[in-house]
Amino acid sequence: MSFTPELVAELELLSLFNLGNTQEGLKVHHVAAPEAIAAAKRLHAKGLVTQEDGGYLTSLGLDAAEHAQGLLTILKVAETA
Repeated sequence: MSFTPELVAELELLSLFNLGNTQEGLKVHHVAAPEAIAAAKRLHAKGLVTQEDGGYLTSLGLDAAEHAQGLLTILKVAETA
């Protein structure tokens, strides 16, 4: 399995969620990049966010966002080492 542009767009959205405050959601506006709009819809269809335009993370979405943000942290630390 490889990272497709669609998966990367979904990971980018998941990385924007504030894991320190689960009551804080995201809104992907209609003027956002088409890739972001489509990624939000896919995340909703997968049950990771509560709304087609973002919303809040579901419990599964919280797990996914934690993993996505953890991976980014690991990769960024590895870059600077």
